[in-house]
Amino acid sequence: MKATKKISVVLAVYNEEAILKNSLKVIYDYISGINKYDWEVIIVNDGSKDNSGNIADQFAKNKKNVKVFHHLLNLNLGNALKTGFSNSTGDFVVTFDIDLSYSTDHIEKLLDTIEITQADIVLASPYMKGGKVTAVPFIRKLMSRWVNWLMLIAAQEKFHTFTCMVRAYKGNFIRSLNLKTKDYEINPEIIYKSLILRARIIEIPAHLDWSFQNKAGKNRVSGLKVFKGILSGLMSSFIFRPYIFFLGTGMLILLISLYIIAWIFYHVLKIYPTLSVASNAFFDDKFSAAVAELFRQRPYSFLIGGFAVVIALQFLSIGFLSLQNKRYFEELFHISTSLKNKAIQQDK
Repeated sequence: MKATKKISVVLAVYNEEAILKNSLKVIYDYISGINKYDWEVIIVNDGSKDNSGNIADQFAKNKKNVKVFHHLLNLNLGNALKTGFSNSTGDFVVTFDIDLSYSTDHIEKLLDTIEITQADIVLASPYMKGGKVTAVPFIRKLMSRWVNWLMLIAAQEKFHTFTCMVRAYKGNFIRSLNLKTKDYEINPEIIYKSLILRARIIEIPAHLDWSFQNKAGKNRVSGLKVFKGILSGLMSSFIFRPYIFFLGTGMLILLISLYIIAWIFYHVLKIYPTLSVASNAFFDDKFSAAVAELFRQRPYSFLIGGFAVVIALQFLSIGFLSLQNKRYFEELFHISTSLKNKAIQQDK
């Protein structure tokens, strides 16, 4: 019986000649065994400086369901994925790591989940309950967990892995999503913009295993750029709710300034009854004299308190402006996406 749905597996490649031939064979053989779908493999050679492009072309030779697209220059992961998305034709699109750090059986798990749940996106998460991490260097694992935790706090969504690339998408949804990022930030950007559109996103447990990577590492030029990716992740966490960073910082500094002001007020009241002033002096004159005396004794308290108030108000103002700006952006993104989808429907 002819398969009713089609899957597109998108593979981004950059300087992976040491592992590429074997990885493509493993992925191709696995997908060939999934009989319930029509399928295609889309390889995007992102300007590799080694022999990766030729290996991909040789692999695709005489295989009608394997397509290779070449970037003349390295345009980074975001642009590679966008090339893959725009040239995909599947009802479902799966993005997969060419280094096989996730085993190929994750592909069918993602597809089964997206069909059963009718989600728009399914994420493979090694950090959720039931997930597993093997042979990943401690520092890399620690930083990755920390970055994803920061994004979880910023997004206020119960996803454990925002940076993962192993995912399944509804084809029409991901092809209609207006994406801008050119590098590793594309994965958090997809989640962020999908949340704006009220898309349904689901996580499933996954096993991230670097055992093969560690063995092959001495003989391959890695395209992962782990630390750059982590720094990109830190910046990506800012896009979800930028106002939290400003308002949180502003509130913290404001609390410090209020503590200093309370300290000043307390000591002014302690000095107030000890001052010798004319009997006909008004309260404000005596109070001003108490303030002046405390300033003479502790001028730095007034300076620090004053600066703290000014800085706190600046951060709070920026926070409220960023909140307003975020709401405007989300509204405009909604409108532009609706117009784009209508244009696509009219073209059909």
